Amino acid sequence: MKKNTFKLNLIAIAVALVFGCAKSQVNRIVVPPVATTPTAKLIALPSGWKLNTTATSGFPEGIELYTFDGVYEGKKTKMYCLGVNPKSQAIEFKPVLSSTAKKLSDFNKDETGKVLACINGGYFSANQSFSLVKYNNAAVQSANIKVLNRVFNGVSTQYFPTRAAFGVNSAGDASTAWIYHVGTGNDLIYQYPTPNQNAEGTAPKPIPTETFPSGGAVWNIASAIGGSPMLLRNGNTTISDVEELISINNTTSRPRTAIGYTNSNVMLMLVVEGDNTEAGYEGMNLVQLAGALKALGCSNAINLDGGGSSSMIVGNQLLNRPGNSNGAERAIVSAVLIKQR
Repeated sequence: MKKNTFKLNLIAIAVALVFGCAKSQVNRIVVPPVATTPTAKLIALPSGWKLNTTATSGFPEGIELYTFDGVYEGKKTKMYCLGVNPKSQAIEFKPVLSSTAKKLSDFNKDETGKVLACINGGYFSANQSFSLVKYNNAAVQSANIKVLNRVFNGVSTQYFPTRAAFGVNSAGDASTAWIYHVGTGNDLIYQYPTPNQNAEGTAPKPIPTETFPSGGAVWNIASAIGGSPMLLRNGNTTISDVEELISINNTTSRPRTAIGYTNSNVMLMLVVEGDNTEAGYEGMNLVQLAGALKALGCSNAINLDGGGSSSMIVGNQLLNRPGNSNGAERAIVSAVLIKQR
């Protein structure tokens, strides 16, 4: 009898253990891993902007893509901004010029080595560039326009504008300046603290030199791209379209391209989609463009060619719809490439 009782006790204990284990498994709380959202490292993103890591997958540190698709200043807006650390040893800033106009996607395709991203460059007509292109301390390939004609007192008259440019020196420090190619050649570039004070309808100012406008100094830059006008100067909106004698639908909404840098030396390349009536993206005027850059932390910036020229490619993908009537890319003569070394 005692043996049977002992066996029954053992069975009861085993059953209790089995059900106890089963109960503990049923009641165990499994905490799922917390999904982390990637955050921008180069700049603090303002409201509405998002970090896009898909297009930059496999890129080296020091380059990020930010996107905005929403309402900005009361209207539907789409923007793309590339943040780049110009001091990175893995990344190269390369302005390029083509002898014949070609699409940005062809600049991207034709370049040797790995192109991470690119945007359109400065102004042009047909195959002629009107904006600075300089790369790696070599001779200037194209100058910011040195002389242009405007009507004064009913007569076509020569003016000598100091137009804006963006550059990076050999140490990777970014800068913007009102510049002029002093002398008969183009390689001696002077920068000035203020632009030559020209304005349509007034007598032209003298040709810029080493001493005029005052405060000029040699612009020691390794690589540079020209445009117009200046948008931001030392954190302030400074649109010098009048002095630079540039009229590019300044006060109307159009596609835009701009380049600048933050106080922490992060290069920002911004493209605003526009002239896309079907999707409702009008673009921006120059004041709005300067404001968008400032919100991203940009302290100094210049405007580049816009309209149908505005384009950005990242990871071999054209991000924006170009502003031409059919959405096709426009052939251009200069571009800014961001390459992997």
